[in-house]
Amino acid sequence: MGGSERRRYIRPESLNLLDYIVIDEQGRPGEYSMGRTLNISIGGLLMETHIPLPAGHRVQITLGLQDVLVDVTGRIIHSTRSDDNMYRNGIKFSQVPDADRHIIYKYVEAFHKRYPDAKNQPLL
Repeated sequence: MGGSERRRYIRPESLNLLDYIVIDEQGRPGEYSMGRTLNISIGGLLMETHIPLPAGHRVQITLGLQDVLVDVTGRIIHSTRSDDNMYRNGIKFSQVPDADRHIIYKYVEAFHKRYPDAKNQPLL
């Protein structure tokens, strides 16, 4: 990422499947597709996809955290191509139902209990 870290939350590295739909500026849903998380926090996630996602657009995501499905809506902050020709898309959450926010919080909390040194590791 270079320079100083700007994230408000620690993001545990995690590989969880997800599906998503990008919503354009006019509110029209795009094509349904799938990807996976690379890391997640209470405030957002980094997701890997086969195509770049347009920065500034909204995205509706359903992600699997262990045995639970969580629905979130967020804004695409950035999209970068990785060395393996995949795309890493930074998503900042804008709408998360309270029950789903609680599940994400518990997931991140459990990760830190299991890997207490992760808070001191560099983030993706």
